[in-house]
Amino acid sequence: MMKVVLLGAGNLAYHLFRVLEASAAVEIVQVFNHRQEKLTDFADKVATTTLIAEIKEADFYLISVKDDAIAEVSSKLKPKNGIVLHTSGAIDINVLAEHHNFGVFYPLQSFSKEKEVDFRQIPICIEANSEENLEKIKQLALQISASVYKISSEQRRISHVAAVFANNFSNFMFSTASEICEKHQIPFDILKPLIAETFQKIEKVSPKEAQTGPARRNDKETMVAHLSYLNEDQQKLYKTISEAILKSYGKEL
Repeated sequence: MMKVVLLGAGNLAYHLFRVLEASAAVEIVQVFNHRQEKLTDFADKVATTTLIAEIKEADFYLISVKDDAIAEVSSKLKPKNGIVLHTSGAIDINVLAEHHNFGVFYPLQSFSKEKEVDFRQIPICIEANSEENLEKIKQLALQISASVYKISSEQRRISHVAAVFANNFSNFMFSTASEICEKHQIPFDILKPLIAETFQKIEKVSPKEAQTGPARRNDKETMVAHLSYLNEDQQKLYKTISEAILKSYGKEL
């Protein structure tokens, strides 16, 4: 039985708790957060504490807090025999170097408490300060995911940048599209099949091959017409993205 302590109570910690708790090979022995009110989701299921000095012994300590708080939490955690891990896509493994056994356990996904996820489909990027610890971390990851990757800190940071483009920026585009629809009394639902098809298409062809639209065709007349329906900020965004697409395919605006 792999014993785990979770340090943090945000979106990722919430989902990690749910999936690890369901594993027959894992026992969550404690959840820590410095704010008591954040522990209400866990209080009736597992031991909780707001005092880092009271952290129990375990095989793994998963630090799942905001990136700028990882170093502070790590520094306050007393020396442990288990492996101390952080779950960030952007922070170097060496932020935990004061510990004897340390590594990274990064699920490459966007998490919200309101939306359930299938962890078996989520890639988990792992890294460790030794091959022995890497194998232990891998075994933990395989309890919840079928996709486990040994990724260096630099590769993880690069994948995090790519994920921002793929997830955060694309979602902002959806938000902008929703604003345009709302302004002109058009239901956003009308675009959902198109959005679904966009993601389904790249399962079969590369994003480069899948690109369509007026900028891809260099349809200047349509692009000019589109601008008339947009506010100033939306126009800047439209022009920037269109110019990038044109340049990518060897054309000019």
